[in-house]
Amino acid sequence: MERFAIPADLKPMKKNDVILIAVLLVFALAAFGGVSIRSALTTNEPEAVVYLDGEEWGRYPLSKDTEVEIRQEGDHYNILQIQEGKADITAASCPDRICVNHRPVNRQGESLVCLPNRVVVEVENGMESEVDADTN
Repeated sequence: MERFAIPADLKPMKKNDVILIAVLLVFALAAFGGVSIRSALTTNEPEAVVYLDGEEWGRYPLSKDTEVEIRQEGDHYNILQIQEGKADITAASCPDRICVNHRPVNRQGESLVCLPNRVVVEVENGMESEVDADTN
């Protein structure tokens, strides 16, 4: 039976090497703990996030029934209604009203878009969609 020989150029670890490894391990554990605590403290409640001209305009929980007027300069507006856990644009000043005719949304990544008024309502932290796409 052969024995494995330790290479001659392999040197034993010194005290500073052990300290360095311990410090790196402590930092890694602290980072992991911080991320775990932060994710536990943040709520994963579904929200309707309203963007106006690409900037976040407001966040509204889907669990609370509410109606929000998204008013812009001039006579441009959209009415966002959150009811029974779904977000829906119920009225708009845009000429085509495609956003008003869209079905309510409540799943992660779904959105309501009003191009003429530059309004996007996107669902965050919602349920995962069961389908890849919807043409309605």
